[in-house]
Amino acid sequence: MAAPEEPELSQAQTEKLLQFQDLTGLESMDQCRRTLEQHNWNIEAAVQDRLNEQEGVPSVFNPPPSRPLQVNTADHRVYSYIVSRPQPRGLLGWSYYLIMLPFRFTYYTLLDIFRFALRFIRPDPRGRVTDPVGDVVSFIHSFEEKYGRSHPVFYQGTYSQALNDAKRELRYLLVYLHGDDHQDTDEFCRSTLCTEEVITFLNTRMLFWACSTSKPEGYRVSQALRENTYPFLAMIMLKDRKMTVVGRLEGLIQPEDFINQLTFIMDANQTYLMSERLEREERNQTQVLRQQQDEAYLASLRADQEKDRKKREEQEQKRQEEEKVRQSALAEERRRQTLEEEKERKSECLPPEPPADDPESVKIVFKLPNDTRVERRFLFGQSLTVIHDFLFSLKETPEKFQIVTNFPRRVLPCLPTEEQPNPPTLKEAGLSRSEVLFVQDLTDD
Repeated sequence: MAAPEEPELSQAQTEKLLQFQDLTGLESMDQCRRTLEQHNWNIEAAVQDRLNEQEGVPSVFNPPPSRPLQVNTADHRVYSYIVSRPQPRGLLGWSYYLIMLPFRFTYYTLLDIFRFALRFIRPDPRGRVTDPVGDVVSFIHSFEEKYGRSHPVFYQGTYSQALNDAKRELRYLLVYLHGDDHQDTDEFCRSTLCTEEVITFLNTRMLFWACSTSKPEGYRVSQALRENTYPFLAMIMLKDRKMTVVGRLEGLIQPEDFINQLTFIMDANQTYLMSERLEREERNQTQVLRQQQDEAYLASLRADQEKDRKKREEQEQKRQEEEKVRQSALAEERRRQTLEEEKERKSECLPPEPPADDPESVKIVFKLPNDTRVERRFLFGQSLTVIHDFLFSLKETPEKFQIVTNFPRRVLPCLPTEEQPNPPTLKEAGLSRSEVLFVQDLTDD
């Protein structure tokens, strides 16, 4: 039984498929498609799930194996830095801690139970992302309202767009997930994130993307990155042609320590980034060289095609000229043959020459253009057309001619015209019994 054919992809799905393959470096298009279908074509979640698998974290769609997962630390080592909350000091501190401990435990336990029960009653609205850009912009506005405008430059776009730009520009991408209700969030934003040295460091060294986990876009990224506590930051870069999480910072971290940890992560992965830049430069140079070679080849091909075209045109022109000459020769041959046939027909239709002693006869001497002389007798009652037909039947006579008298000079109307459809007779033309007429060549006219 044949396997069912997979449904065709829409244009948007095809674009997501190519984008996912570009971000993850997967060569198998079928694997890319299966991963996206598992995530309902949510490219951000699919990319993060792929990043987690590279770090050794099981995919949400693959159950954990029975034995511990073996992680290749040489290739997929992720630097994690977790800042624990300070322990209480002194008798007063421990007393306050022990007194508040049951209340904290009860509060957070009840809160977790309430949230867990709420999921069965009403699904978490953050699970559906309808306006990811709007989520990011809304977070930036609320952040500025609470902490002011002195902060690192937030990337104003979706998480997927930030990944794309970081990959295209070969830059580090620092992701910050903002937990609104966490006790350390406010202090981290005021004392660390908005300090001058941190702002300068982040703005000059990397892209910075942030969103609140209370927003669908931030919640989706948090589910993909699987943070443990807040504040949470993840450093992402292009490594081995794939966008990879190379560092995690969790907990309340001080500005100096924050910069030192980021610097350590960047220094530890600088060789990978340099390698990617060199490799991309080589690919670009190879692409430019190939493009130049292709352009040179196309130019050569166009030149050859132009030569072939001109050669074909010349050959076609030569063939047309030869054909024209041949057709002209055939036409000339047909014309001559037709002329000869016409001369022969005219000769056969001529009336017989009258005898010399006929009183109605007229002796005419014709002087031809080639200085030859022809003599013949006609009758006075015959039409001038007979004279023309006689001369036409001669081989020496031009194809077109007219008959002219000398004294007085006049052209004899031998052929019919509209004004005179019946040419006059020799007598009506005023010819005597002996005449000398001249044949004028009109062929060139």
